[in-house]
Amino acid sequence: MTIRLTCLAMVLAPTIAVIQAQNSGLIAPGAKVERVASGFGFLEGPAADADGNLYFSDVTNERIHRWSPATGVTVFRERSGRANGLRVDFDGTLLVCEMGNRQVTAIDLDGRLTVLADRYEDQRFNSPNDLWVDPKGGIYFSDPRYGATDDQEINGHHVYYLSADHETLLRVTDDLVQPNGIIGTPDGSRVYVADHGAGRIWAYRPEADGSLSDKRLFISQGADGMTMDERGNLYLTGQDITIFDSIGQQIGSIGVSEPPANVAFGGPDGTTLYITARTSLYRVEMLVTGQ
Repeated sequence: MTIRLTCLAMVLAPTIAVIQAQNSGLIAPGAKVERVASGFGFLEGPAADADGNLYFSDVTNERIHRWSPATGVTVFRERSGRANGLRVDFDGTLLVCEMGNRQVTAIDLDGRLTVLADRYEDQRFNSPNDLWVDPKGGIYFSDPRYGATDDQEINGHHVYYLSADHETLLRVTDDLVQPNGIIGTPDGSRVYVADHGAGRIWAYRPEADGSLSDKRLFISQGADGMTMDERGNLYLTGQDITIFDSIGQQIGSIGVSEPPANVAFGGPDGTTLYITARTSLYRVEMLVTGQ
């Protein structure tokens, strides 16, 4: 069930922002960063479905919203368990990292919620934060802990892999400080993890069972959220959005009026870059699509 949300300002005037990638062939000529909606608590987890709808989390107010040009902003789910990272699976299921409930869940097209994973070796997760679905349908997700640790059961902050049949759960990293954003290449040959606590982006090679090997430093810069375009360029959030090519060279940046937390491609053609930044949702038109 969705509820029409009328208290937010929608499709506001373009926000003046610094775009330093106009000559990279990534951003549409003359594009500006536009504020789509505002008045939220703390936005995270943008994720687009095949119909061009965008889902995003208001962590503070424990809601998942959905936005489309036709309906504007609606409330998709109340009492979301402080949902953070979102991802739309291949069949349209919305996958959710519920930080407050310390679990990863799935909401199907009929609105039914299923808990996919809530513990590892009988210990409750710290607070699942972000996730990515590989080409086989397996789910990688990060599990850091921010804030109080008095109820933390797992020693350390790790990344996990849940198999496509949801039967096998692996811990795939054990040496990261505070993993956060996670993304992989469309062919599944590389997985990138942002170690927010260490200020590093690491690249891995996935094995057949989902485990990660061949760890190597991609760039010495941390990130909260990140996404990837069709060319293999990585978009990292921090004080602004920085864009790196597949060999780790910075090729552009996009400034936003508020520090961005996460970013994702969507829209009817997949060429709209959506940005969740503190109290507002932004967008900018691109020349490239997401994965």
